[in-house]
Amino acid sequence: MFEQLKNKGFQVLALHHAEAILRHDMPEAVAELEEALSGIEIPVEELVRGGGGEGAMTQRLRRALADTHGWRRHNFVIRKIVDGVEKESTSHEIDHVKRFAGGTFALEIEWNNKDPFFDRDLENFKRLHADGVISVGAIVTRGESLHNALRDLVAAFARQAGIRDLTAASRFYAPTQRQIGLIEQAAKARNSFEDGWAHAFVSDKFGEATTHWRKLEDRVRRGVGNPCPLLLIGIPAQVVTVHSGE
Repeated sequence: MFEQLKNKGFQVLALHHAEAILRHDMPEAVAELEEALSGIEIPVEELVRGGGGEGAMTQRLRRALADTHGWRRHNFVIRKIVDGVEKESTSHEIDHVKRFAGGTFALEIEWNNKDPFFDRDLENFKRLHADGVISVGAIVTRGESLHNALRDLVAAFARQAGIRDLTAASRFYAPTQRQIGLIEQAAKARNSFEDGWAHAFVSDKFGEATTHWRKLEDRVRRGVGNPCPLLLIGIPAQVVTVHSGE
């Protein structure tokens, strides 16, 4: 399952019988996800211009899922009614949901949020599965290879783009005074503006406390989201292309 993605370096982890459910009940979901994800390409300049937030790649992936395949945002509303009187009401909004003949698939993309968003997503999936409204919950995030390679990728881009000082960096984004201080310190420590800028930029925008594979795997190994069938997908470094854009 997901062999095409695995061959491209994607990390894929299925838990709590998710693989059996997808293989036998929702093979269409596997095909659609693989099609949407296998075409991902991220020019490294997008990482810089996006400043760490939801960039153009994430928006392209969202459009591919929603517009091409019908995986759209949905707000699940669950009400507890006793003798005709509503006693309790909760809602869980999921970014991408699709109902197939064999079940309902819920998916979240966590490209670069604060890592507690993983807890929110996994707990939402757990509750929705317990209430019988989803069959599988999935999270797509930065894979381990991509997270680990970010500094090298950004430094390579800096060299290609001729980013040798703050004036050159300002062509791509506007650092705050706090960030300027971090860049200057890192450049001095590494005796290289390109390496120092890349180190400071990635530490500030894609740090360890953001959503990436290790943070997600740590949570599911501890049982967060259990027993909901889960599919986790990590985007690899191979999808990033380095060119100056000049």
